[in-house]
Amino acid sequence: MSTTRPEAGTSRWAAAADHFRRWLDGDSAALDDLVRTLTPVLWQVVRAYGLDRHQSEDVVQTTWLTLVRKSDTIEDPQAVSSWLTTTARREAWRVSRTSGKLLPVEDDELAREADISPGADSDVVAADERDRLWGTVGQLSPRCQRLLRIIAFDDRPDYAGIARDLEMPIGSIGPTRGRCLAKLKDLLATNSGKDQ
Repeated sequence: MSTTRPEAGTSRWAAAADHFRRWLDGDSAALDDLVRTLTPVLWQVVRAYGLDRHQSEDVVQTTWLTLVRKSDTIEDPQAVSSWLTTTARREAWRVSRTSGKLLPVEDDELAREADISPGADSDVVAADERDRLWGTVGQLSPRCQRLLRIIAFDDRPDYAGIARDLEMPIGSIGPTRGRCLAKLKDLLATNSGKDQ
């Protein structure tokens, strides 16, 4: 049974990182804590793809099984939340595309879909953009990196928890985030110029 619990008010992402770290250190109950913490998030991510309840349950389960199989690929415990949500999105997209092919459609609907469906290279382009973004985030100060990683995956960030985690006043989180995003935007523009 897990004995270490994050304090009340700790952000979901920090708690997930703590559970993941404990699980990697051999606390098997910490995986249960991680599942309880992030399954509601994964459920929302998956349901956004229009999957039914059964398909959504399968995708969430597949996401957790993938984590168990590939946990050694996650170098930073702080990244476990984004890793899981990305894995869930990819699997949900795959299932939605597969199940969509089984539904009969009219010829005119098929023609419209063919015009807007992603090409074979869309996964490669998306992965490249993701790599560039997170590579550029890695060029920011450690404080900006931590702040952006925390707020990037939460629609309603817990500012009190962020302030405590980053040891900064609540009132400075918004302005700091703005400066960090502006710096990120400048770095992305600079790096794009170098790639051309």
